[in-house]
Amino acid sequence: MKVKDFQKKYLKFIYRDYSYKISKNNLEIFFDFKIEPDILFKPKIVIQNIDKSRIEKIGDRVLNNLVFNLGLIELISYWKATCSKIIEIKCGKLDSFQVKWLKDLIKNGMGQFFYENKMNWSIVDSLKIISSNKKDFKAFDKELNNKILLPIGGGKDSIVSLEMLKKSKYALTCFSLNPTDNVKEIFRIGKCKNQIIVKRKIDSKLLELNRKGFLNGHTPFSAYLAFLTVLIGVIFDIKYIAFSNERSSNEGNVKYLGKIINHQYSKSFDFETKFRNYSKKYLVKDIEYFSFLRPLYEIQIGEWFSGYFGKYGNVFLSCNEAHKTYSGKRKPIKKWCGKCPKCLFVFAILHPFIKNNKLIEIFGKNLFEKKELLNLMKELIGESRFKPFECVGTKKESLIAFYFSWKKAEKEEKELPYLLKYFEDKILPKHSNLEKESEKLMNSWSEQNNLVYKFKALLKTE
Repeated sequence: MKVKDFQKKYLKFIYRDYSYKISKNNLEIFFDFKIEPDILFKPKIVIQNIDKSRIEKIGDRVLNNLVFNLGLIELISYWKATCSKIIEIKCGKLDSFQVKWLKDLIKNGMGQFFYENKMNWSIVDSLKIISSNKKDFKAFDKELNNKILLPIGGGKDSIVSLEMLKKSKYALTCFSLNPTDNVKEIFRIGKCKNQIIVKRKIDSKLLELNRKGFLNGHTPFSAYLAFLTVLIGVIFDIKYIAFSNERSSNEGNVKYLGKIINHQYSKSFDFETKFRNYSKKYLVKDIEYFSFLRPLYEIQIGEWFSGYFGKYGNVFLSCNEAHKTYSGKRKPIKKWCGKCPKCLFVFAILHPFIKNNKLIEIFGKNLFEKKELLNLMKELIGESRFKPFECVGTKKESLIAFYFSWKKAEKEEKELPYLLKYFEDKILPKHSNLEKESEKLMNSWSEQNNLVYKFKALLKTE
């Protein structure tokens, strides 16, 4: 079926309801979605080890508002199966600003989805989002405790944030959604005494639809985490939500139908700023949501991470292939695949700063020797097609990473590995000023950030 066929058959998506209950020491949240005429979804979230008395102090009006808004982002993953022309919200009312905000997120955050499914922007422009049930919602307007919530995803960036934020005078709490084994190890090694664990269960019906050929693709996951962490911040009385999104995420991948597609849009400064405004207006006035590493490029963070590699080298993991199940068709491999753009990019930005044998031990092989990765290298550095749809750095910093790696290999290895030899023969002659450009980038600092002074000062001490 084509997109228009799905839209004709499944005209309306309905956000019917949400609910929550306290079960033992957990807060269980349920959402109720429907695609007319007969497709039902009931995803579930469990926030572990809550303080029941705190829930009572927050009050139903605030909690209802936060849970309802989280459902607005949760629904995107289910709506995308048919891209129904109408989204009807029956359990709350959105004003015109909220409708516009949500449509903006769908367009920008799902650009890759529209590109890969060959859709045009009229699907979003003509999307009707209607709501009529005005509930007695209330934004949380009390002050929050000066504590830090740090989401841990398992990669190098959140590890750098963890090690640096431990130096802050504020109490640090680590958060993970559906933590993997390597995240649990990071908690242990990093001595994360305060932990918040959330379990999110995707309705199996969605995976079944994916296998049947319904529409599928990338959704703005970091936007989901933004709403979830604000909810957690209120429940656990935490003011500062420190993500580890970097400057590199601002760069898009490809231009499509007059618009730049950015795989990492919901990690970008643009989304961060828009969400901060939305949150302060509709959710929580006192929370500070920001990205601690925003002033830096990925390669700068990679150099800093090399100082922690001895502690975390065997447990950090940011290969997306490692956790994929392909809609339940296979089990996750739970290790670096050594084949994808993310693996090659991470290998390249760490190679200049870490001994070869240590990197090879983690990745299983010197990825620069793999001829089949040549096209990926060319895509990463801007020599072919477009930058891969992955959480990788800018084309310029990838170019610099390979340049640094080439310089290192020239000094240390008898024979250049295949990719670096190609880089020497075909790429270097095109860039006569790489040394100066490299120095400038490695010493750069972006003032386009939302760090309050105390965190900006902490980051600058490194």
